[in-house]
Amino acid sequence: MTKITDALAATEKLLLSLEFTPPDRGGTIDEIYRSVDQLLPFNPQFINVTYHQPHIVTETRNGATVRRPKRKKPGTVGICAAIRNKFGVETIPHILCGGFDRFETEDALIDLRYLDFRNLFVIRGDPAQGMPSFTPEKEGHRYASELVAQIAAMNRGIYLEELEHPEPADFCIGVAGYPEKHYEAADLDADIVNLRRKVDAGAAYIITQMFFSADTYFRYVEKVRAAGITVPVIPGIKPVTNAKQLALIPGSFHVALPRELTAAIDDAKSPQQAFEAGTRYMAQMVYKLIDGGVPGIHIFTMGQGRSAKALLDILFGSHA
Repeated sequence: MTKITDALAATEKLLLSLEFTPPDRGGTIDEIYRSVDQLLPFNPQFINVTYHQPHIVTETRNGATVRRPKRKKPGTVGICAAIRNKFGVETIPHILCGGFDRFETEDALIDLRYLDFRNLFVIRGDPAQGMPSFTPEKEGHRYASELVAQIAAMNRGIYLEELEHPEPADFCIGVAGYPEKHYEAADLDADIVNLRRKVDAGAAYIITQMFFSADTYFRYVEKVRAAGITVPVIPGIKPVTNAKQLALIPGSFHVALPRELTAAIDDAKSPQQAFEAGTRYMAQMVYKLIDGGVPGIHIFTMGQGRSAKALLDILFGSHA
């Protein structure tokens, strides 16, 4: 199985990766299959599948109050395995701090190793639903850098308990970067210090949070390089094609939307015109990124393939 860093180093072609979100509990994988099907002509080298922090629900059973974790979107590992088996595309599961202690994390990593996953994407995760701040599990990790360090230790053959002659793992670890800073960071410089901790702990590549100006990405990379971080920084791209997204994205993802983009969608005369205007704007931004020498592009599909396909059609035509 190919590591994402090896793919970046070995090809002169722009790396393309896609990100999908599992369906809600009770749903099926068919919608993801349909989305992957329509995006396969663009030859994505990797497909990421997100994982989600559980939220705690309170129930009354036999007169007693019981708290239990509930995951709205389970199935990350199963979806990764299914996509790889069906389409032959390397998949990358997300690994979270939230909802796991160190021992559960090690068990999950062992399972992933048995399934021959070589690439991971590591994040802390958002606070559990209804919680004002992130709270780790007892004996869990508070920061993504700690989780990266645990995985990197397994890569050196170091497990949580002392073992005789353990085989080292061989995971390629990716982490998130935030061109407009993580919303909890005091400022961008402080956030890049945190990013350096993740890289120093063992991260081999970075995928950024979505942004909507090529200059935002290039300024960020300059600051990242000035901080001594040399690993690839892959820009994360979210196609924006309707007014609802304009309303939700700034508050949900703590990013700014340029006036040029909002005006293009707001001034459209129909939903289809808005879709086309948003897609054109995003394509122009990605062209600037490609001209600037980015190592690849990572598209957040949010489980829907139509807007990603429209963007890729403009960028690369019907085939990558």
